[in-house]
Amino acid sequence: MTQIRQPIITVAGHVDHGKTSILDCFRGSAIQEGEAGGITQKISFTKFPKEQIYKSSPLIKQNNLDLKIPGFLFIDTPGHAAFTNLRKRGGSLADLAILVVDIKEGIKPQTAEVLQILKANKTPFVIALNKVDTISGWPRSPQQKEENRGIKESIENLAIHVKQEFDMALMTFQGAMQSHGFSPELFYEISDFTKNVAIVPCSAKTGEGISELLFVLTGLSEKFLTKRLELSENAKGVLLEIKKEKIGVLTEAILYDGQLKENDEIVIATFSGNPIITKIRSIEEIQPLTNKFKPVKQATAATGIRIHLTHKENLLSGMPFEKLSKTKNNLEEISEKFKKEISQTIKQDKEGIIIKADSLGSLEALITLLKQSNIQIVKAGIGPINKTDIISAKTNIKTNPLNAIILGFNVELDEDLNLDNIKVITNPVVYKLIEDLDDFRTKKQAEIERERLLGLAVICKLQILPQYVFRNSNPAIFGVKVLSGILKKNLQLIDESDENIARVKAIQHEKNSIDKASSGLEVAISLPGTNYERQITNKNISYLYSQISESQFKTFKKNRDLLSQEEIKTLSEIAEIKRKKKEDWGV
Repeated sequence: MTQIRQPIITVAGHVDHGKTSILDCFRGSAIQEGEAGGITQKISFTKFPKEQIYKSSPLIKQNNLDLKIPGFLFIDTPGHAAFTNLRKRGGSLADLAILVVDIKEGIKPQTAEVLQILKANKTPFVIALNKVDTISGWPRSPQQKEENRGIKESIENLAIHVKQEFDMALMTFQGAMQSHGFSPELFYEISDFTKNVAIVPCSAKTGEGISELLFVLTGLSEKFLTKRLELSENAKGVLLEIKKEKIGVLTEAILYDGQLKENDEIVIATFSGNPIITKIRSIEEIQPLTNKFKPVKQATAATGIRIHLTHKENLLSGMPFEKLSKTKNNLEEISEKFKKEISQTIKQDKEGIIIKADSLGSLEALITLLKQSNIQIVKAGIGPINKTDIISAKTNIKTNPLNAIILGFNVELDEDLNLDNIKVITNPVVYKLIEDLDDFRTKKQAEIERERLLGLAVICKLQILPQYVFRNSNPAIFGVKVLSGILKKNLQLIDESDENIARVKAIQHEKNSIDKASSGLEVAISLPGTNYERQITNKNISYLYSQISESQFKTFKKNRDLLSQEEIKTLSEIAEIKRKKKEDWGV
């Protein structure tokens, strides 16, 4: 008889909506208390045996369900989308997902991300509409347990005003879900689970609805997943977290198919296409209802494992692995399979931005969400942002400055990197990355447009700082404050009487030479052929302006919408200065 494995269930949703608390209800523990700030720091497994399902959900026996599945393997994930995107060949690693949503907050940006990934991966899911106890007037001491009352009866017995608030929150959430292309209904009102997404109202705090949530997960697994859950002979898994140690590498992984033994050899995928072959020194397996691991000689899917590997280099988080047969005659087949999988994951465009992420799953999630926002990608990789990434981004400055960007998802920058006009945006949340990218591109586009329309002409007004005169002449060096526009090297300056002073030879800020200074900055400037005392002090000059031609003035005037208020004011002052000599200047 074919052996059936545990369904792998990811528990996902927005930060603080109660993912870990719901798992605590399942396993009767309180891990959340120990998490930094109550937010899950990394993926954790919960092995949930069949006996515990019966114990935690009396509804199963009440409905005479005979379970074929040996239990569940729950994966608690940090809020961001990458972890919903744990992958295996041919689709999502998760057989099912629980999307945890705070009934009062509804769909938040991270919830929307998770929905996009679930839709892209075609992963079936159940909605745990959590925190029903926060609805005003919800019974504080639910009589559910004493009266053996389920969540359906609890909702039906709510006071009228409480029921109205619940119904309003439910309808608002259902409307929001429909805008994402899903049709959700309360689980007890669904006749066809292939057409509707089940909503289970619950409270991790009071325990209401938790039994029903397990019941729905069990029913869906038994009815729709048994074929998918059949175990094959060959062990397959995904590396999650990698730690280098003196004796080798310790990695946390999910074994999702087959059986793995001590001393087995496994093949691990790489970016280069040349797979890594490594031996398993030892295996530790996650124990039921706890986050503790125990040494074992062999492990059978589906389970969370820690494996000691002999190979130390180039192992990447999120990469798939497969057991190598004793005769090694399946090495070529596995290699080709992995090569195809990685190339499909990272389809790159001819031009676009550069992206880095902390794992293959993260990278794929990022690519999926960027593609949905019509953002092109020229290069993608795993690990910290490095010098090679900067060099790649520099080539974009000439072809398309809007692509001279590196996005880093959950990654750091290598030390002592010279960014050199390359914009680097990092964030552990995808939607924030995309928001920041859009903001940068909007501002950059306006800058490019402005430069294209206005050419090399510059509007600038400087206030002379007489307390900072470093040299009187040959060249004159003194302090100025940029009041509006941009001060650039080689900019021709005029005084308040439209007399040419000099071209700016050099600009210094805090003893460093710079090419330009923006509004608000105080800098020292060097003006060749200028005598400070004779041309500035004796003439009582307080301000200097950039020299602009009449045609440049008219171009500026025509494109006022591209100028700041300070620049418009300065332009007006320059016109007044010019009109002292020529009344119709710029008219």
